[in-house]
Amino acid sequence: MNFPKLKTGAVGQYPSARRVEYRTEVLRFVDGTEQRYRLIGRPLRRWRLHFSSIDDEETQRLAEFFEVQQGAFGSFVFEDPWDGKSYSDCSIAADELQTVLEKEGRHRAWVELKENKS
Repeated sequence: MNFPKLKTGAVGQYPSARRVEYRTEVLRFVDGTEQRYRLIGRPLRRWRLHFSSIDDEETQRLAEFFEVQQGAFGSFVFEDPWDGKSYSDCSIAADELQTVLEKEGRHRAWVELKENKS
C-alpha cells in the first residue's frame, strides 16, 4: 500500500520537513573515555507532512489511510518528495491524526511518518 497523494499528485504541501537520524550508543567509562557504536547500520528518515486547505475528499482519503494503517501499527510505501525515492517500509509515527476544519469544505492536517529499520 502507498501513502495517498493529493489531487495535484503531491504527497504533502509546504511547509513540510524531512530529517535524517542516526542511532548511536555512547558508553562512558569511569576513566572518562567513551566507546561509540551504531545501533543501526544506516540512517533512517522522518517526514513531517503539512496539508493546508485540502478539500473534504482529500481529508477523507488521508483519514481512511490512517484507519487502514491502524495509526502507527501499519507499514506502507512512501515516495519522498525531496529525492523522489520510494521507501518501502514506512509507518505513521503517532497514533493520532491531527486535522482542523479551516472553513466549510477546507481542512488542515499534519502527519509525521518514519522509515522503519528493516
